[in-house]
Amino acid sequence: MKPAKNVCVVVLGDIGRSPRMQYHALSLAEHGCKVDIVGYGDSEPSKTVKLTPLIRYHYLIPYPALPLPRLLNYIFKTLWQSLTLLFVLLMNNTPDSIIVQNPPAVPSLLVCWLYACLTKARLVIDWHNYAHTIMALSVGPQNLLVKLTKQIERLIGKRAGTNFCVTNAMRKDLDENWSIKAVTLYDRPPEKFRTLSLEEKHDIWCKLGATYKELLGEDGNTVFTTSDESGNIKWRSKRPGLLLSSTSWTEDEDFSILFQALQEYEDTVDTEPGLSPLICIITGKGPLKEYYCKKIELCKWKHVQVITPWLDSEDYPKVLGSADLGVSLHTSSSGLDLPMKVVDMFGCGLPVCAYDFNCLNELVRHGENGFTFKNSTELSRQLIDWFRDDTKRKTFTKELEKFQAVRWKQNWDNVALPYFNYQ
Repeated sequence: MKPAKNVCVVVLGDIGRSPRMQYHALSLAEHGCKVDIVGYGDSEPSKTVKLTPLIRYHYLIPYPALPLPRLLNYIFKTLWQSLTLLFVLLMNNTPDSIIVQNPPAVPSLLVCWLYACLTKARLVIDWHNYAHTIMALSVGPQNLLVKLTKQIERLIGKRAGTNFCVTNAMRKDLDENWSIKAVTLYDRPPEKFRTLSLEEKHDIWCKLGATYKELLGEDGNTVFTTSDESGNIKWRSKRPGLLLSSTSWTEDEDFSILFQALQEYEDTVDTEPGLSPLICIITGKGPLKEYYCKKIELCKWKHVQVITPWLDSEDYPKVLGSADLGVSLHTSSSGLDLPMKVVDMFGCGLPVCAYDFNCLNELVRHGENGFTFKNSTELSRQLIDWFRDDTKRKTFTKELEKFQAVRWKQNWDNVALPYFNYQ
């Protein structure tokens, strides 16, 4: 078999906020491939990826915001992205394979398919979700653009040399509805997502505390930990619980569920003084962040505090590893993908409360390695029970240790590597 030597990784989005595609690039480079990543440079990629000499970055020029009607703006943006993406691709080394993230399908799938035809490269599509179902959230499933996007996904998917997808449910759906044969490549956490020592937790809380004073105690230590005269770090006898959620602040995550649950937690602390107060960290960037931050400001809670930092790729896994419990509000526009944030949390040994949907049981099994919920009442009960008495922690820890045993590198080598070797 002839291995691919030059691979182009395409993300019609922010490279720094596309961890799975960064992992693809790193895995390919580890096997000797020269990798060109094409995408937007709104945030920094991970340090490991940046320091890999076989990986080069090619940043796209963002579409300039124009005061045009919505449809006209969409047309011009699509043309802009098509031309800029094709130009950057043509300026790079001719690849043996080109792997493109979907969504978005338009125009990335069309442009990458055309480029693959021109260069005789193997087109690989990595299906994270369906673009048409995400689009339908804002304009409705009967919209002409939604129907057109769906047809583009189907047609280009059938013409790809290889299709990867993130769940068995999606693999089955692609096969039964579009006759697309895909390979399930589950997300797995890389080694940097791990369980932290108490000293490491103390250090990251101190670092965040420089900006968010809610994390610092009056004695100069953190609200969770203290140090003795010898510098030994110890838990405080009474400390708040630390809840964590990460998000892209998009329509497929309803944060009103979490806020209602936090309100119920606040009310319960008033009647049950033994229940610990709570600090909730919500990290991420996205279009609805400002909307929800304004809602947070209106909450006059005494026992619950919410902070919303943006964390770089090096601090993010440390903050996950320092929390007591995670929350995922990802609902999936298609019902066929899985929340990568939960994969990251599990990699850190962090138990999770996750909003339940069609194929979530491929990752979260209620009562075995986490909790699932359907509404704010169920979530609030899980939070209250956990921070009152976390007797489930030992059970969850054993299950999460099994999950941590298989990391991205091993999984990618076993599943994906053979598809980058071809005649």
